[in-house]
Amino acid sequence: MILFPAIDLKDGKCVRLVRGAMDQATVFNESPAAQARAFAAAGFAWLHVVDLDGAFAGRSVNADAVQAILDTVDLPVQLGGGIRDRAGIASWLDRGVSRVILGTAAVRNPDLVRSACREFPNRIAVGIDARNGKVAVEGWAETSELGAIDLAKAFEDAGVAAIVYTDIDRDGVFAGLDLDATLAMAEAVSIPVIASGGLASIADVERLVQPKYARLAGAIAGRALYDGRLDPKAALRLLSGV
Repeated sequence: MILFPAIDLKDGKCVRLVRGAMDQATVFNESPAAQARAFAAAGFAWLHVVDLDGAFAGRSVNADAVQAILDTVDLPVQLGGGIRDRAGIASWLDRGVSRVILGTAAVRNPDLVRSACREFPNRIAVGIDARNGKVAVEGWAETSELGAIDLAKAFEDAGVAAIVYTDIDRDGVFAGLDLDATLAMAEAVSIPVIASGGLASIADVERLVQPKYARLAGAIAGRALYDGRLDPKAALRLLSGV
């Protein structure tokens, strides 16, 4: 079980949003690289990085900030936001990203996901962001009629390294992870599933380590880490079983 600290990038800064609303961004660190160093020092094994501006623009916007993170820490980084073609995928993998997350592209261009998985084995993840079980795209600005589990099943045999499943309505509001919905997805496919959206406190981590949720591959923590509601050392100690 991996706990991924989130670094969300807007205007070159490390921010957190409320339910994906770009006009409700709170800046927590002017330097994403410094934030990455802090997470590395806390003992995290991975970083989850999202180019928020890129998700809306359909192309990488905060490339300099992402590169600064890659140059600063040795931790593996999974990156999403605005990566929608083969060139973008290859570029980021060449620059040191360990895993690229495809979200909107997974809905608009599923063949891209399949071909990328063949070309870059174990380095392509699918981001499935949902409202009321329906997939949202374009930086969460549009909600489709596609069911989240249906989308996950569409990539069952594609070779996807992981699915990052986000409950948008819980994101940034400390509602707690929707572990049951995430588990339902994990039970529907053989692809490792990572829970995202709403992690609020150590209580969520305590739930994660219950045998019921052992099938989940991990969870993403955002605002709770930034405002001190979640102590990283306590959370990592719980997950390690120490």
